[in-house]
Amino acid sequence: MASLQHSSSFHHRTMFLNSLPHPQFGLQKHGVLPVFRRGFSFLVRAEHASLASSSISQDKCGRRQMIAVGVIAPWVSLVNQTPASFAAESKKGFLSVTDKKDGYSFLYPFGWQEVVVEGQDKVFKDVIEPLESVSVNMIPTAKQDIRDFGSPQEVAQILIKKFLAPPNQKTKIVTASQNDVDGKAYYTFEFVAQAPNYTRHALGAVSVGNGRFYTLTTGANERRWDKMKDRLQTVVESFKIFNV
Repeated sequence: MASLQHSSSFHHRTMFLNSLPHPQFGLQKHGVLPVFRRGFSFLVRAEHASLASSSISQDKCGRRQMIAVGVIAPWVSLVNQTPASFAAESKKGFLSVTDKKDGYSFLYPFGWQEVVVEGQDKVFKDVIEPLESVSVNMIPTAKQDIRDFGSPQEVAQILIKKFLAPPNQKTKIVTASQNDVDGKAYYTFEFVAQAPNYTRHALGAVSVGNGRFYTLTTGANERRWDKMKDRLQTVVESFKIFNV
């Protein structure tokens, strides 16, 4: 298998690994610092205040109805204004993300914050433990199935060594396997990446759909792996691609 071409430019991120049968995708290189995205601004519409003031002249029944409207309407307005990618609690201790535009969904641990990282479609991380994070990356591909790129072990090895860990880190694949969900094939893998001052233990999931190669990765510092592994496994297992 031939080696991959290293490049951090946007142009080369769209090239696939040269070692696979047909070069169709590439991944963003490491080393980009995250920037926190501005938080949501929740605005109460002016008409709610108008409704509240006009309710004073109503009878008891009318006042109760207006109070109910004043409580419910802001939440209805909030739901209607949220983007397609909206986090909502779906499992105890987790929040869910559904990106209707790009066609994927996953869970992440409650308390992680969304950050912006160049080259990544979506990133959530623990601000106290920065190695605890989850990210999603998408690259165009003409392939229809993840199996067209090789075996789970082959794909995982190239992704890890060339894109998911800096070149100065020692990496090791722990496991790599295929899972079928609703008729779609996913490759999942576990690996460790050793840096001079820390070791990151990580999990990944990849699949193909909508003309794109999707990659989700999540992990934690090795010293916290035993505490975090079940939660990170939930993140990986929750990753789903749907048609858009």
